[in-house]
Amino acid sequence: MTLDRPLAPEPYGLLPPVPSFELVSDDFAPGAPLPASAAADAGSRSPHLRWSGVPEGTRSLRLDVFDPDAPTPAGFWHWSVVGLPADLTELSAGAGDEGHPLPDGAVVLRNEMGGRGFTGAAPPAGDRAHRYVFAVHALDATGAEVGVPAEATPTVAAFLGLTHVLARGTLTGTHQVPA
Repeated sequence: MTLDRPLAPEPYGLLPPVPSFELVSDDFAPGAPLPASAAADAGSRSPHLRWSGVPEGTRSLRLDVFDPDAPTPAGFWHWSVVGLPADLTELSAGAGDEGHPLPDGAVVLRNEMGGRGFTGAAPPAGDRAHRYVFAVHALDATGAEVGVPAEATPTVAAFLGLTHVLARGTLTGTHQVPA
């Protein structure tokens, strides 16, 4: 079986357009490989993230990490956190891990592996480099007002939050496993 297939579109380009703000990392540059520690076989440690330029009127933030290149019809959600405080501007590497708690009120949704945390990059061996799209969404409502149940999937959170997005910052890293 071959994994040859068309390149999936950038996922946020398919949604209604919103203003953008800056999202950067001390651990990887835009379009560059993720740090080794962000791979599933090396500990699944989330990379550092920092953002600026969140618009006035932001009442909460949502963070998602999505792989549009997963060989599935719907991509692969690696991490989704709702209810982050509007004044938050940074998450340390390993955020949500022991010793690196997320802010009060943040709710980590189940990822595609069924866990509540960052699931590291793990594309099939020999497949092309996968893109990991980190997105911070500035919302005009609190997490409670958006109404995302704690047992919701990241897809449900994206759907319920869609009309509340004021702006979005994205940063894409890559990861590839040799054959």
